[in-house]
Amino acid sequence: MTQIAKGNRSPLIRYYRGAVGALLVYDITKHLTYESVERWLKELYDHADPHIVVMLVGNKTDLDSERSVPIDEAKDYAEKNGLLYLETSALESTNVEEAFNNVLQEIHRKVSSKEVVRGSISAVSLNSSVKENTEDKKPCCRNI
Repeated sequence: MTQIAKGNRSPLIRYYRGAVGALLVYDITKHLTYESVERWLKELYDHADPHIVVMLVGNKTDLDSERSVPIDEAKDYAEKNGLLYLETSALESTNVEEAFNNVLQEIHRKVSSKEVVRGSISAVSLNSSVKENTEDKKPCCRNI
């Protein structure tokens, strides 16, 4: 099913609603992807919860010899904009899980410390006892 955007609004805007965390990923070997971060960050802050936790992620550290985005440049940008920062290699599975965990820990910290008192992030439940509906579960990767 395709959603048609109304006016100038991106069809992705509906996905921002209720988001409490985001990873903005750029390719360390392609400076143009890094240059797009500012636009994506603006779109996030325009349409997501104002307290959203955002991590800037430089990907493809396995291609460090082809790097076009200096680490210090990206770290400085993240610090100036209040973003978490990490570099990863999806190919080698380096720091990928850590990126998600860091964002989750920061969300947990904000909610636990009651730093956020308004907005959807305050509605995040820290209760780990989630009941699963086993009736709807179907085995993965099996022909039925």
